[in-house]
Amino acid sequence: MFLKGSEDYLIPCVYKKIFGVECLGCGIQRATALLFKGDFIEAFKLYPAIYTLFILVGFIIFNLFVRFNYDTKIKIGLIILNILIIVISYTIKMAKDL
Repeated sequence: MFLKGSEDYLIPCVYKKIFGVECLGCGIQRATALLFKGDFIEAFKLYPAIYTLFILVGFIIFNLFVRFNYDTKIKIGLIILNILIIVISYTIKMAKDL
């Protein structure tokens, strides 16, 4: 498959290199690679917000072409949901590392 060895091309986290601690976005590249490989459960375990982020991006792209009522409220709701998932999963991950 064309994604084999794609981990060699991931951008390293500068925050982690400088401070030695993962940032809120650490894992999203690897989770996306796992998602494209078809390893959906591992992608979720690595970065729980991966699916809701794809839904948000898909909705924003769809909304560029199709406008309707409450689209702004839906986007704001999805953004808040993603922020909550990212912060909660990051807090849990950091608590496990202590």
